[in-house]
Amino acid sequence: MAAAEILEVRPGLYLGGVAASERCRLREAGITAVLTVDTEELSGDTEGLQTLFISARDEPETDLLSQLDKCSNFISRARADGAAVLVHCHAGISRSVAVVTAYIMKTEKLAFEDAYANLQTIRPEAKMNEGFEWQLKLYQAMGCEVDTSSAIYKHYRLQKVTEKYPELRNLPQEVFAVDPTLISQELKNEILYKCRKCRRSLFRSSSILDHSEGSGPAAFAHKKMAPLIMNTGDETKCTSYFIEPVQWMESALLGVMDGQLLCPKCSAKLGSFNWYGEQCSCGRWMTPAFQIHKNRVDEMKMLPLLGSQTRKT
Repeated sequence: MAAAEILEVRPGLYLGGVAASERCRLREAGITAVLTVDTEELSGDTEGLQTLFISARDEPETDLLSQLDKCSNFISRARADGAAVLVHCHAGISRSVAVVTAYIMKTEKLAFEDAYANLQTIRPEAKMNEGFEWQLKLYQAMGCEVDTSSAIYKHYRLQKVTEKYPELRNLPQEVFAVDPTLISQELKNEILYKCRKCRRSLFRSSSILDHSEGSGPAAFAHKKMAPLIMNTGDETKCTSYFIEPVQWMESALLGVMDGQLLCPKCSAKLGSFNWYGEQCSCGRWMTPAFQIHKNRVDEMKMLPLLGSQTRKT
């Protein structure tokens, strides 16, 4: 399909390249809403058009995931109002294809592979880059909704931070979870983790980045040493919590690739961090890694009515 062509992929939903957004072509197709996913906004006369501009390069490192719900909502609202919608990027092959695939996944309850394959039968040239494919698979894992509180999104956000700030200076504050000592309100049944030595609150259960279990001892074969822990039935292989960075860590993390994590009150060693990643005792590699050893903290269950704490053993 030439970049100038406008292809209808669903009733009232069109896909195309930058030339497809020319006003004369929009009028011919009856399109009154335009979603631009490119480095430059829609040019020319936009009077009478509903428009949305998403600044994005066609590069695997581009964060498109964070914008997918915004794009889908724009398309859905426009179609609900009876408007025909064009989604376009420069060539109509990668960025716009990723957005339309996500929209189909969300509205038609299709898995990524099925939605993408369906779109490629209509538009054989469609070929999003591998970074967008990965992001749409994460989108699927979150139920086709960008849940910024989920472990999946938090882990993704941390990976994007390492790409955007290679020197790890002036990190955005939203990267850091709020220090639990600064939270006065009830924790709503969350578990609070405290330093075993001085009882200083360190992080909440919502900060834990769960991961699928690795291959266990086989993952450490290259070290030619016995694994740190063996799997014995119900016993967990994971001897550490991998968490999102918390505000009290900030001074230790800025400008440094790896190091120890110490209690901000008593300086007891809690674990370690490495922006390049570390391996869990279960064998799973986590990138980046902020690792707190389980034997250095206590779990405190918050009672919902009384606000009191119960130590878990």
